[in-house]
Amino acid sequence: MPLDNMRGWIGKSRTVEDLIAPWPARALSATLNEDDPDPRNGDTLPPLWHWLYFHEAALQSKLGPDGHAERGDFLPPIPLPRRMWAGSRFSFDGPPLFIGETASRMSEIRSIEPKTGSSGAMVFVMVRHTLAGPKGTAFVEEQDIVYREAAKPGEPARPPRPAPTDATWSKTILPDPVLLFRYSALTFNGHRIHYDHPYVTGVEGYPGLIVHGPLLGTLQMELARRSNPGRTPATFEFRAISPVFAGAAFTVGARREADGAVTTWIADPKGGLAQQGKVTFR
Repeated sequence: MPLDNMRGWIGKSRTVEDLIAPWPARALSATLNEDDPDPRNGDTLPPLWHWLYFHEAALQSKLGPDGHAERGDFLPPIPLPRRMWAGSRFSFDGPPLFIGETASRMSEIRSIEPKTGSSGAMVFVMVRHTLAGPKGTAFVEEQDIVYREAAKPGEPARPPRPAPTDATWSKTILPDPVLLFRYSALTFNGHRIHYDHPYVTGVEGYPGLIVHGPLLGTLQMELARRSNPGRTPATFEFRAISPVFAGAAFTVGARREADGAVTTWIADPKGGLAQQGKVTFR
């Protein structure tokens, strides 16, 4: 598709309203293996848990072969088969969202940029999400989506650089298929790379089921905020570097910095840096 035609999608927007109900938050807490008190109306929704709400509900007949909604509606019809969440940046400037209230998410396509990397052609799409409750804008998220070429037969994966080893806090996670299924269900994510082993290995060429980028981001934020009780996150960013696959334990790491910020990362089973991020606090 010509780049000029793709850029015609820049500025396209849509708004979704949803009720921040208690049940999804309770289910995510259980999925993360946290024995939290049952959420009640009026409780603050933790950061990044908004991914439990505002889902797109495409008709079953309108899904593409990868399980996502067909391209060409909100997102441009980029003719590259592999799609992944490349990262996000958050600015928590306003009042938080609260369980039991109605909130909205306004999404706008802000940029579409083609690039060429070691694995071939790529296109990055940046979507800006503005989340608002009854008291106004709560926070803004900039989400990066990357579209990539199909895997080449016999193409070796580039080994990631080593992850840090000086964590202040760390946690080990075993991502089995049930964890991936539960998170896919909670976020209404039909992307087959997270639950369909024959598809992800036979069609997209990966060695196994892929752990969701936002799940990894949530684990990074959870480790940082739970290790710093009484502090309120001001910003958070994360960037995916290499996939994490189901079946082998990975490590969530976080390091306290001199300025009070917390650097976070995901170390794959071999100690490679799979995802990196940073949380700042008010």
